[in-house]
Amino acid sequence: MADISAKDVMALRNRTGLAMMECKKALVEAEGDAERAEDLLRKKLKGKMDAKTDRAAGEGRIAIALSDDHSAAAIVELRAETDFTAKNDGFIETAQKLADAALASGATGEVSADDAMSKLVDDIRISTGENISIGRATRVVGTPGSTVFGAYIHHDGKTGVLLKGEGDVNADTLKQVGMHVTAASPRPLGVSPDDIPADQVEKERKFRIEQAMDSGKPKEIAEKIVEGGMNKFFSDVALLHQDYVIDPSKKVKDILGGGTVTEFYRWGVGETADTAAATA
Repeated sequence: MADISAKDVMALRNRTGLAMMECKKALVEAEGDAERAEDLLRKKLKGKMDAKTDRAAGEGRIAIALSDDHSAAAIVELRAETDFTAKNDGFIETAQKLADAALASGATGEVSADDAMSKLVDDIRISTGENISIGRATRVVGTPGSTVFGAYIHHDGKTGVLLKGEGDVNADTLKQVGMHVTAASPRPLGVSPDDIPADQVEKERKFRIEQAMDSGKPKEIAEKIVEGGMNKFFSDVALLHQDYVIDPSKKVKDILGGGTVTEFYRWGVGETADTAAATA
């Protein structure tokens, strides 16, 4: 018998919009083959599930939960089809319950929905008649006594920022940084220059060298000119070096006192993992 994980069941559920139990039965029958399981479900239900699964879940809400002792935090994206449903009190409450459940899961990193989380989704799906699904869920671990978590949810609920800090920094300050991360343009790609993805750094450096050489400068001179440009690039996209949007006379690192940010998650409803802001 194939080993069917909760993550596999949730993935099939998100593709079909059907109940977790139905998806699990299909995966067991298909010996873990997700495509075959989906075919089995379609044949069994004679295509009845298409009416819901063809409807895109492009609306939703971000929810964040923080432990009282700052030992962990969780961020969850719950998706819906309409903005009307995403603004519903029941939907908002469910999103928060899912974040609380992810926090209590004990996982590190990506959280797979358990039966209780799946039931929460099924219940709100039945009550709204929409294709509700968990877009993603992550739990971040901290160290009590040194780690401080902070969170900011934008007023429309569609953007949320979870930050992990260390040292002499408080949750209120981190919330302010979360507001900055939400509003900053360009969007931060990492905490510090060392955290910017290497491929993006190389792409930017290559572009600036070619630009300098096209102006007639020798490569050696162009490379020296480029270093200044790269410093500007890092100050634009490294969180700690960005101009603080609330007070541009300061850098983000200047408002953190004796502490720092070591990791952040900026999630927007409907984004894929590839377009979500990098963590560091």
